[in-house]
Amino acid sequence: MKTMKSLWLASLGALTPVIALAQEATETAAAETAEVVAEVVEAVAAAPVVDNAFIFNTLLFLIGGFLVFWMAAGFAMLEAGLVRSKNVTMQLTKNIALFSTAAIMYWLVGYNLMYPGDGWSVAGWIGAFSTASIQGDPALATGYATGSDFFFQLMFCATTASIVSGTLAERIKLWPFLIFTVVLTGLIYPIEASWQWGGGWLSELGFSDFAGSTLVHATGGFAALAGAIILGPRIGKFGKDGRVNPIPGSNLALATLGTFVLWLGWFGFNGASQLALGTEADANAVAIIFANTNMAAAAGAIAAMILTQVLYKKVDLTMVLNGALAGLVSITAGPLDPSLFGALWIGAVGGVIVVFAVPMLDKLKIDDVVGAIPVHLIAGFWGTLAVPFYTADTSFVTQIVGFASIGAFVMVVSAVVWLVVKATVGLRPSAEDELAGLDKAELGMEAYPDFTRG
Repeated sequence: MKTMKSLWLASLGALTPVIALAQEATETAAAETAEVVAEVVEAVAAAPVVDNAFIFNTLLFLIGGFLVFWMAAGFAMLEAGLVRSKNVTMQLTKNIALFSTAAIMYWLVGYNLMYPGDGWSVAGWIGAFSTASIQGDPALATGYATGSDFFFQLMFCATTASIVSGTLAERIKLWPFLIFTVVLTGLIYPIEASWQWGGGWLSELGFSDFAGSTLVHATGGFAALAGAIILGPRIGKFGKDGRVNPIPGSNLALATLGTFVLWLGWFGFNGASQLALGTEADANAVAIIFANTNMAAAAGAIAAMILTQVLYKKVDLTMVLNGALAGLVSITAGPLDPSLFGALWIGAVGGVIVVFAVPMLDKLKIDDVVGAIPVHLIAGFWGTLAVPFYTADTSFVTQIVGFASIGAFVMVVSAVVWLVVKATVGLRPSAEDELAGLDKAELGMEAYPDFTRG
């Protein structure tokens, strides 16, 4: 027993240095770990802070911008399908030319005229006459990159001009149309849009137009209406006895493709108009806008389909396509606040408007080749008027005042520009050229040379 105790004590004595060394190593490792942690904390504290809201907001502008850019293709395909074969190349040329013109004019004067900040030329009415700049440090104060905002807003400017192109198809020369486009995209659209989106007098009045039922679509519609009245109808559209002669389009497959492309682009048009994606609330709002936008388009198409079946005993595809577009225009002024049912009935009313407005224009002897005036102007008015049904702090009176003010400005200035162009360089081709088709007469090439004479 004594021997075992002696052995245990001897073993313990031998292990004591080992235990001491282990304890010392543990303390050293702990000190080293604490030192590393302190260095990491110091490095993190010194590292620049990443503003995720800035990144997501900028990304929303960029994604929304290229979706709205794709609407340029939609307008081109829609118009190419709804005009006759002999004028398809002209419509395609006008659409790529008007977009390019808008891009330059919006940089040259339009952007700062529309968003002057503190640099108003006439406070609340006319912005700053200066060239846009997107260089320098990111605009952290605004929550998004300046370049992304310029890119996104430019697409709305170009959309306004696209609306005019379809209405005046088949009987206007290329260069006079582009002269008007210069004025529309550089001056008319930026000035009236600044009244609301630039913080001008309509914004202070309480007018509400979330994504542009009036500021974009009705503006394009008013400019097109002024042009259609001054330009006159196509040869053969209206008989001397008052009869309306239908002029079918060349390719309903293209027109349908164009409608779907526009439908797709509208998600960027309305969704990115939330202007922020940096919080959970903003992300939820964008999702609601997408769903309501889609519902309104679907309801507009179905309403037009049912109504044409009831009125004409046959479904009219062109009315269905324009019904979908009218539903989209109708929800654009207020896509966030309605429920899905609200979006449904607002869009359905837009579809109904198209079916009745197209023959109404024919009775007035106003020739609108693609139905842009009913879709963008009249449905735009309806969408603007519908905002107070769901959006707080808005009123029907204010909405009407805003629409009427923008309409009067755009209609008068557009009419003046059209008349000046008509008196100087002329608007219409000769009757011979119009009958032959503008593709050959003005451009010397045809979209379908294998299927047309010559």
